[in-house]
Amino acid sequence: MSLALALIQPAATEPSMGPVAAAGSLTVQFLTGEHEQEVLAFLAIRPLYTVIMASYIHDNGMVSPLNRGTFYACRNEGGLLEGVALIGHTTLIEGHTHAVLQSFARLTQGCHFAHVIMGEQETIERFWGYYAEAGESPRLACRELLFEQKLPVGVREQVEGLRLATFDDLELVATVQAQMALEEGGINPMDTDPDGFRRRCARRIEQGRVWVWVEEGRLIFKADIIAETPEVKYLEGVWINPEERGKGYGLRCVSQLSRILLMQSSAVSLLVNEQNKAALALYPRAGYKLRSCYDTIYLHRN
Repeated sequence: MSLALALIQPAATEPSMGPVAAAGSLTVQFLTGEHEQEVLAFLAIRPLYTVIMASYIHDNGMVSPLNRGTFYACRNEGGLLEGVALIGHTTLIEGHTHAVLQSFARLTQGCHFAHVIMGEQETIERFWGYYAEAGESPRLACRELLFEQKLPVGVREQVEGLRLATFDDLELVATVQAQMALEEGGINPMDTDPDGFRRRCARRIEQGRVWVWVEEGRLIFKADIIAETPEVKYLEGVWINPEERGKGYGLRCVSQLSRILLMQSSAVSLLVNEQNKAALALYPRAGYKLRSCYDTIYLHRN
């Protein structure tokens, strides 16, 4: 799922407690600030796969409208964590047993603003089996491939104009981001929530997580760090101006940005739609390695 899609809907005004229902001997718990360190330690076991949830917690805390959902845990009879999920606009799951997935599926069924479910292929397939027991079908489903980059990164010709975006770049960035959202998920946030969408784009610029290359007022390249932890930087919204494609700019910018980010984290990751043949060719050339298959499911309820 791209940043474009994550920016479509406004944040929830308050956490959605939802129906707390657990399968088997598990206990489901609504998580608050007192659980933060325990949850972060649990997510740190698999940092490549949990970077988005961990980054939300680092950025916003366990309970915040900026998370656009609610964090829950599944605990076993001994009180130990067996699963953590963010259930809301974007539903993310770290937990792999049938009982954990069944419990989180029930909670997601009760979340009225759930929009998209994403995660590792096997996990989401099992989760969807519980979620859609009544016969619900996805609005849209796609398969994505998780790539990871670590040092060393090949040195290529520098792009002198590659830099962090400023507020002067907001309209350029927001316009491209909205178009990417429309192409990927069928919703244009400039039509449904233009003011909120621009605010969310502006916040990411303020956080220093949008990189651009602009020449004479034209956006040539853009990429967003949608999530970051000390272990992983997660990239989304990577875009090259269609008029400039085929010139090697994408490879140069991605390689250069990866080197910069790997000075701050141990790895850089990103998801690529399996239908995007150009991207699937680019990232291995830039040194990225395939790590896993992901499923993304868009729901009808929004």
